[in-house]
Amino acid sequence: MTNAIQSLGRGVLGFLGYLGQLAHLFSDTTLALFIGVRRLGLVGRQIVSIGFGSQLVVVVTGAFTGAVFAAQTYFMFSDMGLESAVGPVVSIAMCRELGPVLTALMVAGRVGASMAAEIGTMKVTEQVDALRAMGVHPLDYLVVPRAVGMFFSMPLLVAEATGFGILSSYVITVHGFKVPFAYYDTQIRAFTDLTDISIGMIKGCVFGAIIVLVSCHQGLNTTNGAVGVGKSTTAAVVISSLAVLISNFFLSLLLNYFSPLGGSL
Repeated sequence: MTNAIQSLGRGVLGFLGYLGQLAHLFSDTTLALFIGVRRLGLVGRQIVSIGFGSQLVVVVTGAFTGAVFAAQTYFMFSDMGLESAVGPVVSIAMCRELGPVLTALMVAGRVGASMAAEIGTMKVTEQVDALRAMGVHPLDYLVVPRAVGMFFSMPLLVAEATGFGILSSYVITVHGFKVPFAYYDTQIRAFTDLTDISIGMIKGCVFGAIIVLVSCHQGLNTTNGAVGVGKSTTAAVVISSLAVLISNFFLSLLLNYFSPLGGSL
């Protein structure tokens, strides 16, 4: 019993310590955004790598998610005579939940792993120490450009995933299942508004910050050579994905509570 309590205590303390390290990295990165060296070239390369490089994965994920969600919704709603409700259900789900969450998971797997591996390799080969020796702060050179690139890229990627998801649902519902376009279009316009889009954009920015912080933290704390790089890369993807899913629950409650459609205002 004592050993179990001690193990639980060590786990809780380790988790709180990890959160503290992420908070410290976040505060240092935020401070560096205002007083650090501006490296616009690195920011531009990160925007291309994160945003442009992730488009195909995000578009395919959003399109097929919207298509299968529309099909499943139609199969269930058609038995109740609610075929016209397929459009708004898919639209709201893509804007508020599926678009930002699936985009974040894809970006975590593609970009988060790359960040952790690249920075981790620099750490174990002492390139990070070399930056410090040359008077270059690692945060300014490694973390800030990635954070800014993610900040600009994530909302656009979320918008693409959401838009292609709704577009594919239109193709499946109207052209596949022969639901009249007037019903589909009218219902989407009636039940989807800027609140739904704003919730998705806010979630995308928060998820992007989580991915950058976790991935860069794992990279900067890599040890034990190539084995350590592999472990840091795996940990970055796993922790980022879990953090996105967990934070999405609390963000959904918070944003819906304070939104006009949440019933509290």
